[in-house]
Amino acid sequence: MKIEHIGLFVEDLEGAKLFFEKYFSAKANDGYENSTKGFRSYFLTFEDGARLEIMQKRGIPAVDAGVETTGYVHLAFSVGSKEEVDRLTAQLVSGGYELKSGPRYTGDGYYESLILGFERNAIEITT
Repeated sequence: MKIEHIGLFVEDLEGAKLFFEKYFSAKANDGYENSTKGFRSYFLTFEDGARLEIMQKRGIPAVDAGVETTGYVHLAFSVGSKEEVDRLTAQLVSGGYELKSGPRYTGDGYYESLILGFERNAIEITT
């Protein structure tokens, strides 16, 4: 069994698509729209085949994803090396995204950083 995809509601669908394309080399499909429901989405596919569905729907309230709560907490991207964690973290920070922690070694052996990315969604960058 494998996870087929993860879904993420966003306020700015086109901005989210560009963020994941620019920083994580995602490839977007042509998108989907249901104008009756005020719903639009893209499926983003990453190098290893993992997929993220980014969605926008009229009337969905915004929350501060940068605050710890129960439920889904972050997306984690493995970039293959400590140097790539450092490089991508620096690129995101210079792009104006907030660094919450790291890069650092964690108690469970990961080398990672945590960024508040597009619309303050928590993104972990790890080896």
